[in-house]
This record gives sequence, structure tokens and C-alpha cells, in this order.
Amino acid sequence: MSPPFPPSSGFLQAIRQSSKELRIASGISITPDHIKRLLSSPTFTTSFNRVSKHHGLTLPLKFSSHLDELNFLSVLSLLNFGSGYRVPLHTATGRGAWDSVRALTFSLHLTSTTGDGDLLSAKGLQTIDVAKVAELLGVSLHVEKPHDKLPGVVVGELGGPLYEFVGLVVSTLNQTGEILENLGYVNLGAFVAEALGEAGKVQGRSDDAAVEVVLERIVRAFPGFRDMAEVNRQGIYCFKKALFLIHAITIRFGSLRPPPFPVPNTNNIPVFSDNVLPSLLVHLGIIDLPTSGTLSNLFPDAGSDEKLKTLLNLPSPLDVKPVGTPQKKVPKEGPVLTADQSYILRAAAIDACELIIEAVQSLDPASLNASEVEWLPKITLPDLDMWIWAVAKDRSDYRALERFVARDTVYF
Repeated sequence: MSPPFPPSSGFLQAIRQSSKELRIASGISITPDHIKRLLSSPTFTTSFNRVSKHHGLTLPLKFSSHLDELNFLSVLSLLNFGSGYRVPLHTATGRGAWDSVRALTFSLHLTSTTGDGDLLSAKGLQTIDVAKVAELLGVSLHVEKPHDKLPGVVVGELGGPLYEFVGLVVSTLNQTGEILENLGYVNLGAFVAEALGEAGKVQGRSDDAAVEVVLERIVRAFPGFRDMAEVNRQGIYCFKKALFLIHAITIRFGSLRPPPFPVPNTNNIPVFSDNVLPSLLVHLGIIDLPTSGTLSNLFPDAGSDEKLKTLLNLPSPLDVKPVGTPQKKVPKEGPVLTADQSYILRAAAIDACELIIEAVQSLDPASLNASEVEWLPKITLPDLDMWIWAVAKDRSDYRALERFVARDTVYF
């Protein structure tokens, strides 16, 4: 069941407030001392500036126009889900969810430039089918099962986790394409460009005002961005993919002079909470799960003093695996969560990051060493998000940490 939309100009506040309320109601604690422990740890202080710049939005593509690139970013953000299929995707292709989605969107773009029809147009999104997406992803939609009447004979039939994932991709694209066609937009980028134009009219009011306009228009128009739910009779609003898209626009176009569209200031937007952020924050001792109830045994090995000592200290040189290094070993699947459990942990991550930034901004400069004084008080929520997401891939021991699994969702 979905809650009502937040009030106009109140979407960002709804994310922050609903996350804090659900986190507290669920018995999850976040201790100031544990935040300070992370901020002063060698792993944070030595890796933050290097790792937080790995946003995954370097695009080795040529675009015919800025609008063409905006459309690409919009579809990429729409498809930024599939974390629950990380292990089967690694097994089949050697890539995780994000790299698979990037590869798929690259293929959609390249195919659209070779005369086979524009698959990134509203019409292309509306008509693309399961076979085409499976072909572009390079995955099989069949699973092998013993024949029910012939011993020793194995037959292939449609099914399995990758069939589910491809089905979610296709339904999301088809639905979005249909909405765009009905509204009269040639592609998703055209819709987003119009929203940016409207945001530009209020940009002078506050940093959040422009973000609010774009966020609300995207979320109200497209169910694929409508990342909200009712959990234990409380509304929870995350809007991870929509926030990611707005920040991606800032990354790709914010440095251009003049920018081709009004570019919102995203320094203060909430984090893009998926399964990586909460899982890693549990492992790093920031999110303390309750000692009883359905959340208590999700990560039984996390939080011990011995494990934290290893994770918060410098790794050996052999353990450092820079972001982008191919992962040859198939990762271990983490605990499988219900939809409600995943929303609770994602809410906890959103609130935890807000508290971390509050702690950073209240630090006494006299307590910092010379190298920290310049950069630590200046970090933003998107910087912190990118560090957590990227550092999870930066060390072999971090890559091995379990991340929770939630399937049948198009939101992360």
C-alpha cells in the first residue's frame, strides 16, 4: 500500500522526517560516539577524498546534443535498480546490478544510433520486449530442470531470477514509454528538461526549491520513480532514483558555462538509499539494529569489536581493489528481506547520513589535524553517499561484506 504524496514543496522534508520516524519506531539506534569513531578512523580519513569522486557517471559515449545526453541519464536513472539480482547477474555476466544497468543503457543508446530505431524514445521504451532486453544484457532467460518423465534428461524453460529481473526492466520501460506517449513527450529527457526549466524559475529562493520542483514532477508522473510505501502504518518516502537523477544532472552539466539547462544545487539533498548504504553502515557500526524482533539477526557477524577494528583501519595493499576493478569472485548473497524490512533499513541509512553530516558540521576545528581541517567540514550528503557506495567496492574485505537482498522491486 502506498501513502499519499507529500505536500507540494515538501518532498525533501518528507524523506528526512519519515526516515527518522520509521528508524526510531523500528528500534534502530545511531550513537554519536559511533559516528565520531567512523569519522576519525583511518579508513575514512585516508580514502574519502579519493573514493567519493567515483560516482559511476563517466560516460564513454558521444551524444548528438545535451538533450540526448539528458535523455540517456534519465533512462539510466529509471533503470538504476536490480540490486537483489546482483549474484545471478555476476554469475551470468561477471557484472553486478549497476554495471549491468549501465551496459544495458549503453547498448540501448548505441543501437539507437545504428538505424534500428530509437530505443530510448518514448515509442522505443513503450515497445521494447523481453527478448531484446535479454539480448542486450547478454543473459539467458531459461533455467534447466529435470524432465518430469524422462530420467536423466534436462530441459530448459523460462524462469529464474534473471527472467524476473528482465521482466521488471521491460515493464518499467514500457510503462514509462506509454506515459510519455500519452503526455506528448518524445522521450524522458524532454520531460525532465521541461521540469528543469520550471525549476529554474524558483532557483533563487533556496537550494532546495529547484530540487523540489523536479523531484515532485518526476515522482508524480512516473510510477518507476515513485519510491514510497506504508510500513507499520507509517508513510516512508525514499525516492532514491529520482534524487540520483537530479544529482547526475548536476554532475554532468553543473560545470558547463553556461549550463544547457537550469541545474539544481544538490549539496543538501538526502542520500540515494539502496541496499549498499544501509548494509555497509551496519557493518561499520553506525546503524545498530535492535536486539530482538525481525531485524535482530539479519547481520549476525556485524558490529563486533574485532571486526570493526579491521574494517575501520587501513587495509593491506593487497586488499585495495580500486573501484572499477573487475570482480572475478561471485559475491556471497546477503540476508533476504521483505519489502517492509528493506524500507526500514533504507530509512535508517537516510537518517544516519543526515546525522553524520550534522556531526561533521558541529566538529570543533581544534579537534582536527591539519589535513582534515580543510576538507572534513565541507563534505556534503551526496559526497558521503558516493563514499559509502564506492568504498564498498574499494577493498576486497569490503566487497566480501554481505548486502541485504530484496527482489521484486524497481526502486533499488
